[in-house]
Amino acid sequence: MFQLYGIKNCDTIKKARRYLEASGIDYRFHDYRVDGVDDALLQSFIDQLGYEPLLNTRGTTWRKLPEAERAAVQDADSAKAIMLAQPAVIKRPVLAATNGDLLVGFNESLYHAFIQEKS
Repeated sequence: MFQLYGIKNCDTIKKARRYLEASGIDYRFHDYRVDGVDDALLQSFIDQLGYEPLLNTRGTTWRKLPEAERAAVQDADSAKAIMLAQPAVIKRPVLAATNGDLLVGFNESLYHAFIQEKS
């Protein structure tokens, strides 16, 4: 079973969920706003991927942050602090395989390959 992390009303999450459901892929959805995101989970993402792919600097939440807060993101610890305080700045979706491997963002061909490899 796969775990899909994100925010329910995100358009990219909706695309990923439609793809998984249409493909008959068994998954659980973890909504950052409902289920939360804790330090350990986010650190596991950062340990595997680095903080840069996880920090959505193109989204509305990031753009609404004060310039001083955005400028203060200089490393994994400062990025993690922003992501914990504002989970909407975590790039979505994050798809986790049962072995812990992660895929960030949604691309149908990458999802297909990732799921085939991890199933």
